[in-house]
Amino acid sequence: MAGSGIRVGLIGYGFVGKTFHGPMIAATSGMTLVAVASSRPREVGRDYPDVEVVPTPEDLIARDDLDLVVIASPNETHRLLAEAALRSGKNVLVDKPFMLSLSDARSVVETARLCGKSVSVFQNRRWDSDFLGVKSVIDSGRLGRIAHFESHIEKFDPVPGPGWRDAFVPGAGMWFDLAPHMVDQALLLFGLPTAVTAEIAVIRPESEVDDWFEVILRYPTHRVTLHGSMVVAGGTSRFSVHGAAGSLIKHGADRQEDRLKQGCIPGSPGFGDDDDAMMFHKSDGETETLPTPPGDQMAFYRALAAALRGEKPNPVSTNQALGVMAVIETAIEASKQGRTLPLPLSAEERAGWARAEEALT
Repeated sequence: MAGSGIRVGLIGYGFVGKTFHGPMIAATSGMTLVAVASSRPREVGRDYPDVEVVPTPEDLIARDDLDLVVIASPNETHRLLAEAALRSGKNVLVDKPFMLSLSDARSVVETARLCGKSVSVFQNRRWDSDFLGVKSVIDSGRLGRIAHFESHIEKFDPVPGPGWRDAFVPGAGMWFDLAPHMVDQALLLFGLPTAVTAEIAVIRPESEVDDWFEVILRYPTHRVTLHGSMVVAGGTSRFSVHGAAGSLIKHGADRQEDRLKQGCIPGSPGFGDDDDAMMFHKSDGETETLPTPPGDQMAFYRALAAALRGEKPNPVSTNQALGVMAVIETAIEASKQGRTLPLPLSAEERAGWARAEEALT
């Protein structure tokens, strides 16, 4: 890296680029946002007056003053932009979903290997308050042997919006939007499943893309249910975990995205606080209130900066990215076929996934 630190170029200044990546790059010690590729130069200029704006991703990738390219453009552009940036000698961070298929993901991973560069995926939700709290209780063993884990993300948008995520284009729809984080969290807790059962559906009459899903990850001794819907006004929990020694319920979701939307500086005092406690329903009938730890999505960018300096492993390795992509793709096929399907990962990919998990523990 250059003496001035890690020089970053950002592709895309829509919701994700503006709300997450721009502020987090700016708040990460040792990182400097140098350039943004966007069709919104005035908006970028208002937010970052000292950052150069270029009109196209190709213009940004061609620069010779960047160490890292962050891809926050529409999902269908991820593979071509990632491979172009890698071939130009840059390290790459891709917003979720990593790619639209397992074959595309493998292609990008191989390109990174051949180019001797790093590629990572923006799995910031590993540091959500709700997930950190639930993970800490599971890891403590207080729930006993886990039998059933449920992860719910529901919204109330009964009428589809005008954005590309609700349009009939590659990578649109609720499953591609939410699955990357929900699957990643499940795999961190329980590892790769033996098989996947899924129903991915359209429930809003005007919708062009999937807006409801229920996906079951099958393990030898337990089940993981991932559920999403665009027509839920409230009353559900973010996480439910049921074990031999009791059940854990976390109702409220992490608030960091809300605070970013409000313009709060990521990592500032109180930024990750979550006053919605977890409820531990014990096997003896007693209920205990457990505090939820603060979230810290900035931890992803700190870890990525350390990895690029050679101090720590990649916070989201290519093997982990392939594992998540395999589950996403298998769920789509399982829903289409109405069957339970195994993951199409090779023995080498499974072993690589296990090594990546061990390196981060």
